[in-house]
Amino acid sequence: MGLSQTYIIIKMENLSLMMAPLFSSKLLAVLFFGTIFGLILGVLPGLGPTTGGALILPFTMTLDPLSAVVLLTSIYCAGTYGGAITAILINTPGTPAAAATCLDGYPLAQKGEAGRALGMATVSSVVGGIFSVIVLVFFAPFLAKLAYEFGQPEYFALAIFGLTMLASIGDGSPIKNLIAGAFGILISTVGKDFMTSIDRFTYGVNELSEGIGFIPVVVGLFAISEMLTQSTLLDQVFKRVALKAVKLPSLQDYKLTWKTIIRSSGIGSFIGVLPAEGGTVASLIGYSEAKRWSKNPEKFGKGSIEGIAGAEAANNSATGGAMVPTLALGIPGSATTAVILTGLIIHGVRPGPDLFREQPDFLYGIFGSMLIANVMFFILGFFGAKLFARITLVPNKLLWPMIFAVSVCGTYSLSQSLLDVWIMLLFGVIGFFMRRYGFSVVPVIIGLILGELVEGTLRQSLVIFDGNWFMFLTRPIALTFFILSLIALAFPLLRKKNK
Repeated sequence: MGLSQTYIIIKMENLSLMMAPLFSSKLLAVLFFGTIFGLILGVLPGLGPTTGGALILPFTMTLDPLSAVVLLTSIYCAGTYGGAITAILINTPGTPAAAATCLDGYPLAQKGEAGRALGMATVSSVVGGIFSVIVLVFFAPFLAKLAYEFGQPEYFALAIFGLTMLASIGDGSPIKNLIAGAFGILISTVGKDFMTSIDRFTYGVNELSEGIGFIPVVVGLFAISEMLTQSTLLDQVFKRVALKAVKLPSLQDYKLTWKTIIRSSGIGSFIGVLPAEGGTVASLIGYSEAKRWSKNPEKFGKGSIEGIAGAEAANNSATGGAMVPTLALGIPGSATTAVILTGLIIHGVRPGPDLFREQPDFLYGIFGSMLIANVMFFILGFFGAKLFARITLVPNKLLWPMIFAVSVCGTYSLSQSLLDVWIMLLFGVIGFFMRRYGFSVVPVIIGLILGELVEGTLRQSLVIFDGNWFMFLTRPIALTFFILSLIALAFPLLRKKNK
């Protein structure tokens, strides 16, 4: 049997693994629930897939690892699209990634073409999402193969690179983001020292010997802090543009936008692969590039169908791209993938090259589920956008108490510990003040996730090097990541200086 034949057989096996969720009633049910839940969260301004993933995370402990991750990824895919519904109908993006969609979506809706705008957003989103899954399928295994060359020094350098990318993530300044990331690393040091088994920063509280759990911190920083932030908007009423039905784009619309959709899908996938970037950056770049290449740039901001296509294809294609470093290297590609990575870790699954070699059925099950999720939200979005838009009519004074109750119950159910609830509430307050003073909460989560990796690989590397720090510079891959880290730190400062 030739090499090409063997390659084809391997690819066919991978394809069959991807299609496995279609033949599992349990996974299909999880996908359906996750897609609906993601759409609801995407539609509601202030929530989105990141907060939704944080809310549902405690309840995934009752599921097997694959079902849990499938649930989180389907929320991610559907929630990213769901933000476009409110962006078009009420000029308020349900998610930050849909902010660029407002620029042309709402003006088009005001002209009585809300159905056309939503139809283009739906088609562009699903094309971008499917494109990104294809990128994920082909690029993630390639990146994982490169990671086979990694030793402890290389993993340390990679983790440092992931942390330095925090300088450009979120809404805070580079310095504030790095401070938040350092705070996350500090949290990760609570508990027993993995080499000496000595308690650190436990202050006599025995429950802290195992460290501070991921879930209470994630739920507190995302859900509770958002609830506190939104408490000033309890009486907010949204004005919604009337919607008769979602309309599929016309042939003329396809001719006008197909190049934009393909271009933005590529841009979004590339941006998503970069650690710590995500859909918000992708949508803004996709929109600006659509305007730059358009034959009618003067129509942008006044109801351009190209603007909707460019933004939505880009932000949805970033979903699969962001999963590439998450699965291949254990470095989150976005805020939501940081939550998904947390889900993997609490279920005992450690992302990296070994995962691709030892559990291909698990990985390709995730790939296939993301593909199916994109098809599901296309169908549900097309036929149910009008219904999902009505969710915005639920008063905040009813919505947020329900979210608070779910957060408390979910956190307590993990280990029936009130300490977890108090930790959740504490980090909710911390997250609230962080948001108020211009700090992003995302770097804290990434710092918490990567903190153990940074400390462990550093100490093991120093044992290998007999305490000689300069030996890191003798490893080409590690040195490359250190150079990239310096570039990542310098880039936001240079960008700010140029402005």
